[in-house]
Amino acid sequence: MVRTVSTMLPLGTLAPDFSLPDVVSDKRISLADFADKKALLVIFLSRHCPFVQHIKFELAQIGKDYIQSNLGIVAISANDVNTHPDDAPEFLKAFAQELDLSYPLLFDETQKTAKDFFAACTPDFFLFDANRKLVYRGQLDDSRPQNGIPVTGKDLRGAIASVLAGREVDWNQKPSIGCNIKWKPGNEPVYFQNPAIAV
Repeated sequence: MVRTVSTMLPLGTLAPDFSLPDVVSDKRISLADFADKKALLVIFLSRHCPFVQHIKFELAQIGKDYIQSNLGIVAISANDVNTHPDDAPEFLKAFAQELDLSYPLLFDETQKTAKDFFAACTPDFFLFDANRKLVYRGQLDDSRPQNGIPVTGKDLRGAIASVLAGREVDWNQKPSIGCNIKWKPGNEPVYFQNPAIAV
């Protein structure tokens, strides 16, 4: 795998529009479906990535903890299934059902949405306020596979708490780190400012 950090898209960036199928319901989900929410969390993930596997139960728990709140959540997987078949929709569906996800998991077959968000890694987190301006793009917490730090979600949860309370989110944000998104041949974006580190 290639250990990759998030691009740290400029704060204040407007949320790109999207319309993608949910792997569980087959229903298309778009940005407009969250219009009534005070905040929106978009998570890029993959089923096979060890960084995502490391935090998967916390990802599920965040959905359950905020299900009655004014936070909308959506997850998106954009990996090339020709090279990584474990991320095909049917396996993503099993993953969502295994975790009992309370939010949709969408499949970005063309990878356009991942590019529009400047997504780089899995996991990659983007939190938007009521005006759909980016207020947080960073790590879940300091835990990584095999570093011994418990998974708490404290960085992301702190940002969510701030935006839901109408407070300014701390601009001191650490980038997420994980597996690189598996781009289709010839589809690799050129926007990355942070170098990937082969491990």
